[in-house]
Amino acid sequence: MAFNLCKYTKSRLLNHETRWAPEANYVATELTDKKASANPTKTFFVKMITKDILLEDSILDLIDNSVDGAWRSEGSRPMGLSEGADLSEYSISITLSPTSFRIIDNYGGMTLDDAVNHAFSFGRQATETNEDYSIGVYGIGMKRAVFKLGTDIKIRSTFSDENKQRVAFAVPINVQTWVTNDAPPWDFDIESDEPLEQDGVEIVANGLTPGAVRSFESPSFLQNLRRTIARDYTLHMHRGLKISINGSLVVGAQIELRASEDFTPMHVEYKDETEGMEVSIEIIGGMLAPPPDSSEPDEKADSENSFGWYVGCNGRIVLAADKTSVAGWGVDGWPAWHPQYAGFLGLVLFTAANPAALPLTTTKRNVDTASEIYRRARPRMRDLTRKWIDYTNARKQAPDEAKAKEKDAALVSIYQLQKVDAVKLPALTARSAPAPANVHYAVPVTRMKKLAKALGSINLAYREVGLKSFDYTYNDLVGEE
Repeated sequence: MAFNLCKYTKSRLLNHETRWAPEANYVATELTDKKASANPTKTFFVKMITKDILLEDSILDLIDNSVDGAWRSEGSRPMGLSEGADLSEYSISITLSPTSFRIIDNYGGMTLDDAVNHAFSFGRQATETNEDYSIGVYGIGMKRAVFKLGTDIKIRSTFSDENKQRVAFAVPINVQTWVTNDAPPWDFDIESDEPLEQDGVEIVANGLTPGAVRSFESPSFLQNLRRTIARDYTLHMHRGLKISINGSLVVGAQIELRASEDFTPMHVEYKDETEGMEVSIEIIGGMLAPPPDSSEPDEKADSENSFGWYVGCNGRIVLAADKTSVAGWGVDGWPAWHPQYAGFLGLVLFTAANPAALPLTTTKRNVDTASEIYRRARPRMRDLTRKWIDYTNARKQAPDEAKAKEKDAALVSIYQLQKVDAVKLPALTARSAPAPANVHYAVPVTRMKKLAKALGSINLAYREVGLKSFDYTYNDLVGEE
């Protein structure tokens, strides 16, 4: 049987052409009015804005709103170390339990216009400006916080209008009901309400999230929250602002440095600019405590120290006791933190009328290291740190002289420090001495405690136990020199 190659090839070509040619019954579809939906769902939105923020940070967001309101009532003044502002008439009260959360302030309240146009929007509109010297930048703090706390929210406000008439309203938010309908607009109802005792804002959260219930049951969470508030808002509390938790007043942390004829803390102030926005910067630093005799302090002492760099933005501490690359340790020729440097404290305060100029992350608990304002401040921070590192190195060769000078240095509040361009630390005279031998070994902690007790005190530092046991053995086997 003959094979017709030409016929086969023709057939394949025809089939190939038919396969790729338009079909006879194809009808073009009109697409001009079609859109691919990119609208978010409320459930996704709620989960995403609360995903990367801690419960503690959510509470601080609400405090920020109240602090901003207090400053707004006082004229939104800059927040450096300068005296003059008085916030003593303003208070923030927080009450929390495993079943509910409540925060109330008396800063004058949110106006109805603010509620309608600004306060409940997710993010700031392009035409909307930030409040002068506030800590809020992105316009999501309050909403993110209440979603993190609970599912049954009520936000109440009482304010006095231009005619001195008190106006009261409330915004109830049932999260579980709100998320069932994704269709815009994503509005919340506003309803009339009984006035609060003082003009201000009250936020109550019920139906707490599981994370909030667990946290509010924990005494350690409450202790850490109190400690964080005392530290992060100490500059505001120094001016009289009162913050209480479950009826107990929080006392602001004291920030002090040691000063004497030989020790003078640095305190400089200068201005910088980014994208046309002016930023005022203050850098303070020096010795908080004498350096340790050993570069290997025991576990307890290391966990409780407060040394390192602190950064504040418009009065709020956003980075505390930092010993990482965020503050510059271990980068650009700057040594990594070492226990030898304990005793150092540095504080950088950034103040800007437009908070968008601040080197601040969205959680307000860290620094944006890409900020040009912050990057230009770091060389000054590095110079201060370098002098402390040099001092601790020299101290090893003259410990007795250093200790005598350190003993005369008294703690001074940062608010009392004079402006000084550079830190002053004593020059030490190195003495010749036998090379030290460092001894390091591990023993069960139970045995260490028993030995410490036998040597006089169960609370002796591990290093002291080692030195005393060495001296005891040396005297017994070698004898007095």
